[in-house]
Amino acid sequence: MAAIRPPTRRFVASALFDTRPSLIPQKRCFATTVNEPSTVTPTSTKPRPSSKFSDRLNAGPSFADFVGGKPDEPISPEEALELKTVQVGPKGRKREHTRLPEWLKTPIPSNNNFKKIKNDLRGLGLHTVCEEAKCPNISDCWGGSDKSAATATIMLMGDTCTRGCRFCSVKTSRAPPPLDPHEPENTAEALSRWGLGYVVLTSVDRDDLVDGGARHFAETIIKIKQKSPTTLVEALTGDYSGDLEQVALVARSGLDVYAHNVETTPQLTPYVRDRRATFAQSLSVLRAAKEARPELITKTSIMLGLGETEEQLWDTLKQLRSVGVDVVTFGQYMRPTKRHMKVEEYVTPATFELWRQRALDLGFMYCASGPLVRSSYKAGEAFIENVLKKRAKKSELFAAESAAQLAALKST
Repeated sequence: MAAIRPPTRRFVASALFDTRPSLIPQKRCFATTVNEPSTVTPTSTKPRPSSKFSDRLNAGPSFADFVGGKPDEPISPEEALELKTVQVGPKGRKREHTRLPEWLKTPIPSNNNFKKIKNDLRGLGLHTVCEEAKCPNISDCWGGSDKSAATATIMLMGDTCTRGCRFCSVKTSRAPPPLDPHEPENTAEALSRWGLGYVVLTSVDRDDLVDGGARHFAETIIKIKQKSPTTLVEALTGDYSGDLEQVALVARSGLDVYAHNVETTPQLTPYVRDRRATFAQSLSVLRAAKEARPELITKTSIMLGLGETEEQLWDTLKQLRSVGVDVVTFGQYMRPTKRHMKVEEYVTPATFELWRQRALDLGFMYCASGPLVRSSYKAGEAFIENVLKKRAKKSELFAAESAAQLAALKST
């Protein structure tokens, strides 16, 4: 048998020893040349056809127009209301869509202080009502350059509520997870890191607990004051199912402001809030907090745009003053999702200013009123400003009394 020989690689030999001019380089050069124009001719490709959608998108408003308002360019209520509704959807199936007025647009939060607070919250397993309730003021409250004037609203006892109010976007369940025993310590630690001048503590309703979570709330306040004695603490509590002993327990825990929101007028309460929450019960909570500590500042908040009337609002404010409420805030109700109750009216800034003045005329110590105002919105700024004014008045009185005493001594 003949031996099998490997195939010859003639194509290699022919390529190596072929002396045709086309295979011999005429000039040696670098892979890239300097200061020489490229000789590569572009390939002829057809331009990509533009779609109708991209054309309409490019011709329309920019992303910033949707998320950022223009506070330096005021717009009249008439102009804003003209943009209130728009027809959307495919041809033949158009539907009316309500657009936000210009004064309700806010910027997207992005600065370093905001990121630091958010990272610390995640690391310590804490929740905030700012995020859970989709508050539009989160960039203002968290993102301020001056930490001592910034405000954070920590939500205690988890992120799941046992009640289901028609305006609130917080998760609900009849049996929420158990309380975290480390939450009071972690909350105090986070606040000591941030060095905030003012903090608001709130919580979900926990009707599954015997005390409604009042002891957990009070323990958190005590630990915060131990670690950060100069931090002002506001507690925004639930109604504890009408158990006023639990209200007094929280009121005496060392906080500076006791807040409980009535949310709306007595007439609308059954349609807006969970049926276990009544206006009379909320009034009793605010009264009990003031009775437990008469020097304690009490506070509540009311949403506008739910269909309330002027007479109902007047009556609500008078009832709040009758139980000694010191501070009231007004804000625009904004529908969090389609599952929640609709907005009946977008109240203009001028109307909010009108109710602010009316509240002050009734004797409230302070009133924050505006479309984007929430119960804890810039609460530190409002509280500190008023406290400083009071201290200044006391200093003036003290100086006047000292001068009078000195003059009396000299005359004798």
